[in-house]
Amino acid sequence: MKKLLVSTLAAASLCTTLTATAGTTAQTKNPIVLVPGIFAFDTIAGIDYWYKIPSALQAEGAKVHVPKINAFDSSAKRGEALIAQLEQIRAASGGTVKKFNLIGHSQGGITARYVMNTRPDMVASVTTLHTPHKGSPLADVATGIAPAGTLRGVAFDVFANAVGDLVNLLSNNKKSQADIRAMLAEFNKTGAAANNSKFPVGIPTTSCGEGPETASIAGNSVRMYSWSGTWQLTNVLDISDPLFNTTALAISESNDGVTGRCSSHFGKVIKDNYIMNHLDANNHINGLVSLFDTNPKTLYVNQANRLKNLGL
Repeated sequence: MKKLLVSTLAAASLCTTLTATAGTTAQTKNPIVLVPGIFAFDTIAGIDYWYKIPSALQAEGAKVHVPKINAFDSSAKRGEALIAQLEQIRAASGGTVKKFNLIGHSQGGITARYVMNTRPDMVASVTTLHTPHKGSPLADVATGIAPAGTLRGVAFDVFANAVGDLVNLLSNNKKSQADIRAMLAEFNKTGAAANNSKFPVGIPTTSCGEGPETASIAGNSVRMYSWSGTWQLTNVLDISDPLFNTTALAISESNDGVTGRCSSHFGKVIKDNYIMNHLDANNHINGLVSLFDTNPKTLYVNQANRLKNLGL
């Protein structure tokens, strides 16, 4: 009993957990874990990274966990931090929780893929949202403007890592130290290709194709899905829209301001051209999303229902 109590407290200190209530539409067999992307945080100043999404899932019967992940780091290190938290949740459950449905936004999708490939025994499904699986030209632009080791590069590193450390601090994730170069190295063209070569499961074999819906990894069956958007200007009140309208110019294919349409493909593609920019995927900024497409909260509930119907 004492060991179980300690495990429960340890898991609570790392993860925000929401218990299922009310409806059953999103009542999956395995808990849902929402894995954040860059600038990762759970809650800062009362604003959630996943704006009103956990509560929407909870209201329909889902049990949801939001892990603490480093704002800027490689997906391997972020993935190891996530694995540690998943293990603590499993231990705290007394054996009732064995696997998880991982839903990752942006870099959170790459982080989820790392966990899927290294600890498939813990993963029932992976769903990636607006994730640049084949890299984002923005990473190449950043490293080109501020090359590592140059005066400009050092200044960039100091500033970016200070921002990342501040986000970690405000999110009560004090043990994490930001590493902007580790993150960028994963999303430039070379780094993304190397990651896909190491972890090819779910990645389409053609330039803009679709991956398999199901894969067997070390004897464990895992379902894989993705969705994304191709718009930058989606709500006149959203202050992120002008930013994404500018960054979109660096990307040759249709995109959400960060992730190209084809780059987002992983596993079964649910849809790749929603009227959403990169932050609309997690219902930001503060729910200011397009009124002419499915609300992001509905997409999460629908995906949870899909997983539920598959017995996951």
